[in-house]
Amino acid sequence: MDTSRVFTFLAERQGRGQRCVLVTVMEVEGSSMRNPGTHMAVCEDGSFAGSLSGGCIENAVVAEALATLKSSAARIVRFGAGSPYLDIKLPCGGGLDIHFQPLDTPYFVTRCCAAIDARRPFAVRISGDGVECLDGWRSAAFDPETGTGVFGHWPQARLLIIGHGASVASLAKLGRTMDLAADILTPDDRLIDQLEGFQLCATKLARATDTQMLHSDPWTAIIFLFHDHDWETALMDKALQLPHFYIGAMGGRLAHDARRAALSARGITQSQLDTIRAPIGLFHSSRDPDSLALSALGEIVQAYQNADFEPAHGG
Repeated sequence: MDTSRVFTFLAERQGRGQRCVLVTVMEVEGSSMRNPGTHMAVCEDGSFAGSLSGGCIENAVVAEALATLKSSAARIVRFGAGSPYLDIKLPCGGGLDIHFQPLDTPYFVTRCCAAIDARRPFAVRISGDGVECLDGWRSAAFDPETGTGVFGHWPQARLLIIGHGASVASLAKLGRTMDLAADILTPDDRLIDQLEGFQLCATKLARATDTQMLHSDPWTAIIFLFHDHDWETALMDKALQLPHFYIGAMGGRLAHDARRAALSARGITQSQLDTIRAPIGLFHSSRDPDSLALSALGEIVQAYQNADFEPAHGG
């Protein structure tokens, strides 16, 4: 989920005229914190974005990236088991083959950032000819004999938060700490003013029937945080018809039973009703807004990581 942060860093540093290296995990042997296709960006001044481990190899990765800039030649370096860095061992006991690519022009990064900003799937292809941004998602593949790899990236998770009260603000602020885009719809004018103070933009939801205000894509989580559940029915009916990877709603089991009955009366099928996460979150005993936000965001990130987007969007 840090791909956007890595490419934003590259774009900013290249915009300042600084040279950078794209670092990519090509293959993993044994267990590892990060999967093939994970990126890190290193600038010529030694600053970097992203991570490839729990902190045990980042300094060595930066040093290798700076050496790559000096030689102006891409390379693949082994870290962990079988590595020439004998003093650097991964606690997990595994090994990582990591590719270092000096970036000579901004074209590649610009294309990747355009796909990220437009919320389009894309892939990074690495070969002897350099790096290339491909349209559309591709499953991760690496050929060690040729040093060629391709790694697909889905758009980052987006939050569509619909509701009122302090839980809306808590979830929006927590999502921002992970650089997740969030659109907020609320009938609460005071909440809109409060969110503006946190540099978070919310849109006024004047009526419970303003379903045209809902917009999503397959990488959107739709979260309903209403204490007054009468606001939900028409909006949730619309949300269930829209693409999404998660839909959840605040409230206890009795409230959810009433919600299901109201939606069923509008023609929502049993299978659609079963996709609604309620009570929302990984743990359900909390009542304060911050704990509810943490519980909900944990469930949302888990759902994003477990989702199979390929059948819905193609590869």
